[in-house]
Amino acid sequence: MITLTTGQLETWLGQVLWPFVRVGSCLMVAPVFSSPAVPVRIRIVLAGALAMILAPLIAIPPQLSAFSIEGLVVTGQQVVIGVALGFCLQLVFDAITLGGQLIANSMGLSYALTVDPVRGTGTTALGELYGIFVTLVFLTLDGHLRLIEVLADGFRTLPVGGTGFGSASLWQVVTWGGTLFSGALSIALPGITALLIVNLAFGMVSRAAPSLNLMSVGFPVILVCGLLVLVVSVPQLLSGFERLLAQSFMLLQSLSGARI
Repeated sequence: MITLTTGQLETWLGQVLWPFVRVGSCLMVAPVFSSPAVPVRIRIVLAGALAMILAPLIAIPPQLSAFSIEGLVVTGQQVVIGVALGFCLQLVFDAITLGGQLIANSMGLSYALTVDPVRGTGTTALGELYGIFVTLVFLTLDGHLRLIEVLADGFRTLPVGGTGFGSASLWQVVTWGGTLFSGALSIALPGITALLIVNLAFGMVSRAAPSLNLMSVGFPVILVCGLLVLVVSVPQLLSGFERLLAQSFMLLQSLSGARI
C-alpha cells in the first residue's frame, strides 16, 4: 500500500507550480507568445507542458512549502523573474517599431495609423510593418526556442527557493530600458538623415522659386524617396535587429545567473 504524506504532496506540487509560474509569467509578456493571436488558454497549456517537462530536473528545497509564507514569497520571485525576462526581450521589438514610426513621421506618413493588435493602440503602418517583419525574422532564427532554452537553463543557475533577483539584476533591467530609444535611433537614423537632406533640398528650392507649390510637388517626392530609403535600409534593419537580439539574450543569460 502506497502511503503519501502532506509534505510529499506539497513538494510535488511545488515542483510543478513554481516552474509553471515563472514560465507562464514570461510567456504572458514575451514577444510572439503575448500576441492576442495566441489565446490565453494556449499560453497556459504551453506553460503547463513546459513545467511538467522541467519538473523532474528542478531541485526544490524539502523544507519549502507551497502554502507557507515562504512559498508565497518564492511565488512572487518567480513572477518577477518571468516578467523581467519577457519584458527585456519585448523591448527589442518595441525599439524596432518605434524606429519605423520615426521614419514614417519623416516621410509624412504619420497620419497613416493602424491599430496595433498587440496593445490595441494606434500606431503608424510603417511601424506595424517593421514589427511584423522582425517577428518573422525572430521565428526564422528560432528565437522562441532560444527563449525556452534560456528559461530552462535559468532553473539551474537561478534555482527556485534561492535569493531571486538582486539589486544588480534589477538595475540591469532598468538600464536595458534605454535600448528602446537607442535601438530605435540606430534603426531610423539612416532613413531620417536621407529624408532630412531631401527636405533641405526642397527648402532651397522654395527660396529660389517661391511661386512653386511645394505642397503638391514636395510630398509625392518625399514619399517616393522615403520608399526608396526603406528598400535600401532593409539590410541595416536586419543587422540592427540581430545585434539587439543577441544583446537581449546575453542580458537574459546574465539575469538568469549564467556565465557569458
